[in-house]
Amino acid sequence: MTTAPPLALTVSDEVRALAPSFTHIAVEARGLVNGPSDERSSALLADAERRLTTRLAGRAPHEDEHVAAWRAAYTAFGAKPSRTRNSAEALARRALADGGLPRINLLVDAYNAISVAYLVPVGGEDADRIEGGMRLVRASGDEPFETAAGGEPVIERPEPGEVVWRDGAGVTCRRWNWRQGLRTRLTEGSGSALFLLERLDPMPLGELTAAADELADHVRRLSPGADVTVRGPQ
Repeated sequence: MTTAPPLALTVSDEVRALAPSFTHIAVEARGLVNGPSDERSSALLADAERRLTTRLAGRAPHEDEHVAAWRAAYTAFGAKPSRTRNSAEALARRALADGGLPRINLLVDAYNAISVAYLVPVGGEDADRIEGGMRLVRASGDEPFETAAGGEPVIERPEPGEVVWRDGAGVTCRRWNWRQGLRTRLTEGSGSALFLLERLDPMPLGELTAAADELADHVRRLSPGADVTVRGPQ
């Protein structure tokens, strides 16, 4: 069996200048069997909620030093972090609310659990739907972003200078790690995945590595037989 080459991931010099401490780790998985949320993925989310409560010790998510660093990065490229929260902060707020974390599917539950437990932004993309490599860039403003409004698919455009992840077909995630697009999201039929874990100072690099290793373990347990590789940090 021929092993697919790893997806190319690059970070532009403009983004490096904006946030010099930015580091990411990729977890790439192929041969997956995804499916609806079940008792295993629900247990991961429940454990993440408990770990978050212990970590915060009564503080609000935005009072965590790592979340505060992401708020500063959002402000640096012109976003309003209280209105468009990074994915880790947004998930943490949901975890602390009465309804708790949503159950979506096995793979999404797995990476949401890691995001909440470590308070680190984590994204998951269907690797088979990515066109070419993934690039973290400052947008020109004309790139297409496939999303939904009122239950209907729509095409949005990022703001010029906004930090976005994109591939050869357009934007896959707006405002760095705020909102993922529909085109590359992980569904119950996804057989390959690319998970991106993203940190800024003061989060220790070893903690990011631990989060990536734990996510890889979750994916292996939820989808036995999958080929899972941790790549990075970069």
